[in-house]
Amino acid sequence: MKQAFELIASTDWTTMEPGIHELDGKDIYVNVMERELKQKPDAKLEIHNEYIDIQVLIRGEEESFGWSERRELKKPLGEFSVENDIQLFDDVPQTYYTMRPGQFTVLFPEDGHAPMVGEGTVRKIIVKVRK
Repeated sequence: MKQAFELIASTDWTTMEPGIHELDGKDIYVNVMERELKQKPDAKLEIHNEYIDIQVLIRGEEESFGWSERRELKKPLGEFSVENDIQLFDDVPQTYYTMRPGQFTVLFPEDGHAPMVGEGTVRKIIVKVRK
């Protein structure tokens, strides 16, 4: 985690090309993205087994996240994908919270999260840290 936060702090994320960039092989990598945000019903909760997410909003007004405890998720949308380290759920999040540019959220395997909720387009990074 220390190495991931050092990389976050020392990199100009505004100019890096969108896509996947390995920072320490598959142990730490970043997905730089520019995406249109979704409405709440379209943002599905997701879980991961192998990676911790550090999500940072780089540009855009704000981004909201749905959040639920993993153990409370009851409506899977398919099986867990080991290859992509993800499973989606159709549950209604227990709560929502909002990030503004320069803020970050850390999501552990026990956190069900529905990112990319809001209006407009954002530039963000998702640093994936193998647990």
